[in-house]
Amino acid sequence: MSVNRRDFLTAASALGALTLSQTASAHEHTPTPPSGTIALEELTIEAAANAMSAGTLTARGLTQQYLARIEALDRHGPALRSVLELNPDALAIATALDAERAHTGSRGPLHGIPVLIKDNVETADHTMTTAGSLALEGWYAPTDAPCIAALRAAGAVILGKANLSEWANFRSTHSSSGWSGRGGQTRNPYALDRTPSGSSSGSAVAVSANLCTVAVGSETDGSIVSPASVNGVVGIKPTLGLVSRRGIVPLSHSQDTAGPIARTVYDAAALLSAIQSVDPQDPASADVPASIEKDYTRFVHPDGLRGARLGIARQFFEDNTLLNRYLDTCVAQLKAAGAIIVDPANLTLPSTVSEAEFAVLLYDYKADLNAYLAKLPSHVPVHSMTELIAFNTKNANREMSVFDQEILHMAEAKGPLTDKAYLDARATCLSATRTQGIDALLKEHQLDAIVSLTSGPAWLIDHINGDSGSGGSAMPAAVAGYPHITVPAGLVRGLPVGLSFFASAYSEPTLIRLASGWEAHTKARVPPTFAPSMPL
Repeated sequence: MSVNRRDFLTAASALGALTLSQTASAHEHTPTPPSGTIALEELTIEAAANAMSAGTLTARGLTQQYLARIEALDRHGPALRSVLELNPDALAIATALDAERAHTGSRGPLHGIPVLIKDNVETADHTMTTAGSLALEGWYAPTDAPCIAALRAAGAVILGKANLSEWANFRSTHSSSGWSGRGGQTRNPYALDRTPSGSSSGSAVAVSANLCTVAVGSETDGSIVSPASVNGVVGIKPTLGLVSRRGIVPLSHSQDTAGPIARTVYDAAALLSAIQSVDPQDPASADVPASIEKDYTRFVHPDGLRGARLGIARQFFEDNTLLNRYLDTCVAQLKAAGAIIVDPANLTLPSTVSEAEFAVLLYDYKADLNAYLAKLPSHVPVHSMTELIAFNTKNANREMSVFDQEILHMAEAKGPLTDKAYLDARATCLSATRTQGIDALLKEHQLDAIVSLTSGPAWLIDHINGDSGSGGSAMPAAVAGYPHITVPAGLVRGLPVGLSFFASAYSEPTLIRLASGWEAHTKARVPPTFAPSMPL
């Protein structure tokens, strides 16, 4: 974290006494900001842009405020550990954007907006891209990933890199979500002894704790929507290929995608509009229709649920009485907002699909990670999965102090992508979740979208047994490569849960309309309190 200490002191002076106790809410302790600053709590892209246009805020001043808040909450105070590394050029970039605004005007809604990036996405600056692993420490990408280049072109300030579940939470069967060798354990801002979920843990925590305006995460299966749900924010897992996967440390080309995490649906839609791209060098992105929507913010509507036909998928939490009852209250609110409900509308998924997905991910992981590591410069100590396993073993006191690397061993044992076992598993995944799954259910009931809770509330961090949890609805859309949006649905026993909307490929406009209608009707987002624990 190599940002000039004077800038921290300047920002801290402007903010006043920001240091927070671990038992109190941030917004209760932050004084009214003096002239030239803005209240960071729940700050939206639109509010920040309006203040900058009016001349009452600068991008540099906003960036300084976030840097001070990160120092107070992430490094000290609750010590969330959601930010791995700060961009030492962030203030210079913000200053240049202020000058550009003064001379030629704004580039758009993201002009001067500070954004944190998950640490598996390449940024061509003085921050590393390591997937949280000590094995890639010292690797600085020479070029931006296409989604980052698009963000810079939109005028965003790349604030730094967010912590994550190391290697996108695909290293051990007993992993602890939010833990990485580089960053340690990210903590949930609602109860510090609870999980942030994974793998986009730091991105979701930082957004929820108001350490940035918006953040970029990535998902293979649940890694955007689950941490977004557990941390009380909005997350969009886009259609596969809508955002280029180039320059992102891979897990599975069959399912990987980057996507936005934000506090509001509008902000998530604005970020998605900026990062989506048609990339001829990414086969999935090259298949995106040329007529694809360019501005998703125009689908945000406070009455977006009226007349929508929604199917309630009950099977994800059918064995959990508490969550089923909470889903009942959500269904009642959907009806009150004008939606037409089909309940239940359960997905029919064969019992073999989970096993098939895991097989696909193991095969993809070996092939995709080997290809990525092989291209890294000679000073990086690992250039294959074999070398990564050896590195972790050699550095076990730091890399395997919390959990092992069983999944790496499983992946290493797999053959090439031409194996019949791989091809059969992938075919099973696609037919089960697309034609016989999501598509079939939408057609059968003439649905606009399928709805369920995203996940249960955050479980306790457990460095002995690893993650637990109470189920989730991420898998069908993740395996199908279809879009999925989660939006805050309120608190269950003091901890956030999200409501999910998912449908077929390129249905992002519909899902954003529905989610924004839910958001406007319920106003369910509750800021975190940084409590040491959540009393039951």
